[in-house]
Amino acid sequence: MIKNTPMKNLHHYIQSRCNISQTDSSLVETYFTSENVPANTLLLEAGKTERYVYFLSEGIVKGYQNVDGKIVVQHLVAEHDFFTSLESFMSETPAPDYYETITDCKLLKISKPDFELIQAQSTFWSDFIKTVTNAHLNCKIERVKDFQVLTAKERYLKFITQQPNLALNVSVDNIASFLGMEPQSLSRIRKQITI
Repeated sequence: MIKNTPMKNLHHYIQSRCNISQTDSSLVETYFTSENVPANTLLLEAGKTERYVYFLSEGIVKGYQNVDGKIVVQHLVAEHDFFTSLESFMSETPAPDYYETITDCKLLKISKPDFELIQAQSTFWSDFIKTVTNAHLNCKIERVKDFQVLTAKERYLKFITQQPNLALNVSVDNIASFLGMEPQSLSRIRKQITI
């Protein structure tokens, strides 16, 4: 019996992408731990090794790099999605990025040792991780393409259409950085649009 909401959300996310047996479902419940994290909390600092894969049950998280003193937001994670500094987690090397909560968040997380244990015990987990990784890779490819072919205004319109919750709950500075523009440019674009 699944008791808490974060675990229900994780199961729903998994079931919407693939079939999961009761045994695999029990493994997920065994290895994922729940955590409530207040807004503006660093989950990962650049230069440190990522030790967890997170599932965001509630809230918003940003992933960013500090490039010569300028914050460059590369990820805005909405609820019901996975995130991690993947290369750092997989290769156990220092991460180039920071991950920080924007709002109060309810997370589920799995450590590197537990991740390896669940992988050893279930072929389902490897297949599921491939599905999630491929989906995230496709999003990155689409994002690169958007930067090449869409105007700043078109990128913003696409963002508010696809991510209305983020558009309403993330600061102009963070959205502007994520969309590759200055906050002043985004403010001008927002004035031209009636939502």
